[in-house]
Amino acid sequence: MVSGRLSAEDEIDLAPLIDHALLTPTATPDQVAQWCADSDRYGFASVCVYPVHVRQAAELLHQRPVKVCTVIGFPTGATTSATKLFEAQEAVENGATELDVVINLGWLKSGQADALHREIATLCEDTGQPVKAILETALLTPPEITLAAEVCMDAGVAFLKTSTGWQGGATVEVVRQLHGLTKGRVGIKASGGIRTAAQAVALVQAGATRLGTSRGPELIKQQQVPPA
Repeated sequence: MVSGRLSAEDEIDLAPLIDHALLTPTATPDQVAQWCADSDRYGFASVCVYPVHVRQAAELLHQRPVKVCTVIGFPTGATTSATKLFEAQEAVENGATELDVVINLGWLKSGQADALHREIATLCEDTGQPVKAILETALLTPPEITLAAEVCMDAGVAFLKTSTGWQGGATVEVVRQLHGLTKGRVGIKASGGIRTAAQAVALVQAGATRLGTSRGPELIKQQQVPPA
């Protein structure tokens, strides 16, 4: 837990890297409004909400720099490609400007890389919006992470995202692996279990270019705590 200001070499501006996530199943319109207000106030990269809340978020953030992100096939990735495409297209029509898509892990593990590539490529091409492929790295071996990353990058994703947060979270080790694989070609979103500013900074230093967390304001406040 961070009790004071981070050291000078660790002072990274976290706000523009944060996707402020509200992905609890019990999320209410009032909470969506609060998350949007906080995202605008702190200058977060995006607010990330379920598809059912996209229209409200888009209306609240109209003409604001904060992007509206939503999740597709969340949290398992096991819906059909047609269902994911419909969900994504509807979300874009409602105002989503970024799509966090859970990949089909069963296809990955059973060697159906072509099917995985086809699904992700179709989503990238047919929606016209940046896709972040959620790899759910806690359920994958290092070679499987490598394969997933290569397939998704070749399919045209804008980001590789570590986790949904439902099966484990981001780790420095996995972010470093992704950083080595991407070589700057796509962004890396570390997501799941980010609770402190120090943890967030470590992930950024490892190569993360976005941070998915429901605790955005808390992380910023931790960085603002004056030295004792």
